[in-house]
Amino acid sequence: MQPQIVPKTDMKGLQTGLAAIEGANLYYEMAGEGPYLVLAHAGLADRRMWDDQFSVFAQHYRVVRYDRRGFGKSPLTPGPFSHRHDLSQLLKFLGIERAHLIGCSVSGATLIDFTLEHPELTTSLVLVSSALGGYQFQGDMPQPLLELMAAMQAGDLNRAADCAVQIWLAGPHRTADQVDTRLRDRVHEMSMTALPNFFVAEEALQPPAIERLNQLTAPTLALVGELDDASIGTIADLLVAQLPRARKVVISGAAHLPNMDKPEEFNRAVLAFLPQL
Repeated sequence: MQPQIVPKTDMKGLQTGLAAIEGANLYYEMAGEGPYLVLAHAGLADRRMWDDQFSVFAQHYRVVRYDRRGFGKSPLTPGPFSHRHDLSQLLKFLGIERAHLIGCSVSGATLIDFTLEHPELTTSLVLVSSALGGYQFQGDMPQPLLELMAAMQAGDLNRAADCAVQIWLAGPHRTADQVDTRLRDRVHEMSMTALPNFFVAEEALQPPAIERLNQLTAPTLALVGELDDASIGTIADLLVAQLPRARKVVISGAAHLPNMDKPEEFNRAVLAFLPQL
């Protein structure tokens, strides 16, 4: 049976739809005109983490943001899958032949893997606080992450969401109460939906991306928050060192979600990078 897509357009020109791809239904939103730009969210969040970017970027690009399988309005369906394959199917579904790609945290790793498999579909990469397939984190697991996992095992989703706010919004150098209450509430709400599927395994790219970075030739911006865990900066430095066309930008006063922490600074950095391409 052929995939079907059900679009809806509101008075402001926002198009929304539920895309039935292979084995899943992915919710998406699209707005603006110009070259395509796709926003992929972090693992503790959903498409709403891009609220401060979606309308801004839509003034310059045809912007797509979507909920990954198992997040937001996209239900998790049983069976093997990979987020990189879901993305390729979504682009095909929407008739997108090439796009700028922006991904945060685990979605940064997804976009790297996607581009290794589909370089012809990627115009550029903006990798925000990016993970990296095959990267081995050093040292003991941070205590807040241990607490999050314990809360999940105990079925205390609210406590787990509190831990997620501390780990990924506040970061290791602030307490949660040092972050704006509205941001804490937004991340907590998204985490309540995202965390149950946060640890669901996908089919990994082989060999892993860390062994193939020199194959990534798309212009790349590695963007990190000054207050994030040091390992994220290390990954960004590794990307800049090994990717032929990569550079790094640090957002002051931000942790793992710089687009939410410092949206104006983040937007300026991204929009300054993209027109150079």
